Amino acid sequence: MATALPSTPTDTPPTPAPAPRRRRRRRVLLGTGAALVALLGGYTAWTNTHPVRLTASIEIEASSDEVWQVLTDLSAYPRWNPFMTSTKVTSEGGRLEEGATLRNVMHDRTGDTVFTPELLTVEPGRELRWLGKMGPGWIADGEHRFVIEEIEGGRVRLTQSESFTGVAVPFVEGQLRDATLPQFRAMNEALARRVEAVGRE
Repeated sequence: MATALPSTPTDTPPTPAPAPRRRRRRRVLLGTGAALVALLGGYTAWTNTHPVRLTASIEIEASSDEVWQVLTDLSAYPRWNPFMTSTKVTSEGGRLEEGATLRNVMHDRTGDTVFTPELLTVEPGRELRWLGKMGPGWIADGEHRFVIEEIEGGRVRLTQSESFTGVAVPFVEGQLRDATLPQFRAMNEALARRVEAVGRE
């Protein structure tokens, strides 16, 4: 009489997760991703509508044209400017005009920084303005302005300012105010001395 052999255990494949559970997990992941994208988008928008502004002004006993001549004599910057120790036009033609590109070397207590802004406004005797970008434009942008205003008594007010926007700016706001703003003031004071010295030549 034949005897049946005992059956041997075999590995059974794992039971797949029920389809509803997989769909639920996918919905959670998609929802989390969408929330992160929305959060990043909202933060980016907020940083671009709430700029960090630095401003420093000085009164100079001179005409607006005299101040403008010193401000735009870029080749002389290394001789007197403690903040922008080197500035030159790098675009074709080498003229200080709207749309031209500069190469600026900025110095503060953290060291030297090289940036290549585009000139937005060149209005003799009144305003010089440029825009510098870090990365694609939403990381950190800086719009730098020099505004010259005539006031009474044969004097002018020079105001140097910059508006910083971008996702990285809130993390360096303290450094901008502690290290960069004092250099605005130092440049203004040095420019005033330079205007007076040029006037005596």
